Amino acid sequence: MSSRNKLVAFAGLVIAVVVLVVAMVGGGSLTAQTTTPEPGSPSMSPQVVSTSAPGRAVANPSALPSINASQLPREARQTLVLIAKGGPYPYDRDGVNFGNFEGLLPKKSGGFYKEYTVRTPGESDRGARRIIVGKDSAKYYTPDHYESFKFIVEDK
Repeated sequence: MSSRNKLVAFAGLVIAVVVLVVAMVGGGSLTAQTTTPEPGSPSMSPQVVSTSAPGRAVANPSALPSINASQLPREARQTLVLIAKGGPYPYDRDGVNFGNFEGLLPKKSGGFYKEYTVRTPGESDRGARRIIVGKDSAKYYTPDHYESFKFIVEDK
């Protein structure tokens, strides 16, 4: 194993230990909290919440439909794990500002959103799939390079 791989593995272990200690000391939860919609209610209900950090719930701040993280493609779920760990990311453009020029996400000031690549099997480049993360911890998935978005509800 190269020294770089050892360093990455060690950094991942340190991050995991810090997250566990913070959760234990702070009494927070490492699992997502969701409200269960009534049968027949629309999936884009703003009552659905996402927890990205212990004790920090995020309601869907948009009129966009929601998707449970467990319903995302495997590669998108892997990207969510990398985002939670703070990397390392496979692409240089991961973590850059997302301008929301399409205007589909809630309007915010510049630098509010960051974008992360979701690998697309069979693509030789970054492909079209992305996860966008706001400073409010809200996360959005786009399978079609910003033509549509869904608010991600992070599962338990």
